[in-house]
Parts: sequence; C-alpha cells; structure tokens
Amino acid sequence: MTIDEIISNAIIEDVKNSDHTSLAVVDKDITEKAGLLVKEDGILAGLEIAEKVFGTIDPGLSFKKYKKDGDKIKAGEIVFNVSGNAQAILKSERLALNFMQRMSGIATRTAKYVESVKGTGVKIMDTRKTTPNLRLLEKLAVKIGGGYNHRMGLYDMIMIKDNHVDFAGGIKKAIQKANAYLEKHNLDLKIEIEVRNLSELEDVLKAGSVDIIMLDNFALPELKKAVKMVNGKYKTEASGGITEDSIRRVALCGVDYISVGALTHHIKSLDMSLKAI
Repeated sequence: MTIDEIISNAIIEDVKNSDHTSLAVVDKDITEKAGLLVKEDGILAGLEIAEKVFGTIDPGLSFKKYKKDGDKIKAGEIVFNVSGNAQAILKSERLALNFMQRMSGIATRTAKYVESVKGTGVKIMDTRKTTPNLRLLEKLAVKIGGGYNHRMGLYDMIMIKDNHVDFAGGIKKAIQKANAYLEKHNLDLKIEIEVRNLSELEDVLKAGSVDIIMLDNFALPELKKAVKMVNGKYKTEASGGITEDSIRRVALCGVDYISVGALTHHIKSLDMSLKAI
C-alpha cells in the first residue's frame, strides 16, 4: 500500500459521502486560516503526510511549513499554517492530526531509545508490530526518529522464529529448508533465526548458513556469553521486553541491533491541535 492509497482510504473512512456538519454550519465560500499548535515537546513526524491530506481534499488550500519532519518541537510552537476554503480545512483537520500525532509519538519514542544507546554503535530497529494498513507510515516515523526499519513484512526476509523451528522439526532442518527454498526460487533474501537459549545458539552456530541471529529474551549475563560465542561471525540482534531503562545495558553487551516492538505498538500520540488564527 502506498502513502497516497493510505490517505485516500482514510478519507473514505472518515468523510465517506460528505462532512455534513461543516456543510450545515459553515458557508461554502468562507475562507479561513488555521495553524497547527504543538502542545507537548517531542520530535515532529508526519508533516509531509498532513500536507498531502490537505492537498488531496482541496488542492486550492495554501500550506505554509515552519518546521520539517525530524525537528525537535516544543509546546507552544506553530508547525504550519493552512489557509483557504473553511469547509475543506475542517474536513481535513482530524485526518491530518491523527497521522501527525501518532507519527510524532513514534518518532519521539524512537529518538529517546536512540539517544539511550548513543556511542555504542547499536542500531535501534522496529518490528512488524504495527497498525494494520499503517505500517508504511509507522515505519517511516521510526526512521524520522533516528531508528532503522527491520523487515517490512513477510516478503522481504527469511525470519525463522520459534514456531517455525518447532514446526520444521528443529533448528538444523529449518535452516536447511530456508536455504533450499531461496536457491530453488532464486531469491536473494537474508536469513535471520531466533534462538531462546545458549543451547539453541550452539545449534545455529553448528548449522551456519544464516545472516543474523536474534537473541530473544536473554538475561544480560547470557546475552554477553552469546555475543562472545558468535564472535562476530554473524550479526546479532537482541529482542524481547527491552525498555528505555534497560536498553543501554543491553547495548553494552555488544549486539549489533536491538529491536523494540514498543516503538510502534505501545505509543502515546503527541499532543497537537489545529487552531483558527
């Protein structure tokens, strides 16, 4: 799904056949001006999306930006002004705010995690724990906040998790089948495998033929042992229950990546509002 498709579907969902309230109480020829007021400090994301929303609903609206995506914003600041047909502004308002508030919340959370591991060389990544049909925007917000995107979906990486291993009949069989599948279908995809303990890690190291090893829910002492066992032969990713309080301690264990589902699925939207000027 493209950004334009996401916006079009959102307009259909919200407006459907008409914005009856605005049609009822606001004259059709009235022109007005409104500004986006920041009510909470954070990182701005979704500004370009908001501009597209207003432009899609009424290309005649004038949109003036004072910030850009990725900027630090403070309560009381005005991010943009929009002027033109009052009915069109009202029709666009909630959609633009919904996108910007959620995306800015994600970018703000991501930036905090990134700052927490500064100097360690670790990359903070998102997961597939996203809102259905909004993955593209939520992962874009992660990048705006300084993080990195893990796989976009089931289609762009071989990701062997615990259930895959169990259903395949073990780690070695799962890895062998994954490599055979890629060769048969002439696919150039990375292979990542999840391990739950040091014993499973030993099995992966014996089997080889992977690119990344996910160390899932490892306690810090075991995580350090695991990184030492891998010894740089493969990239390592820590995952599972990692919080803003614990993330630096995890990073200092020497992993290459830390994936955090909470970047996108446990988010408080940033407080903003559109005010008439």
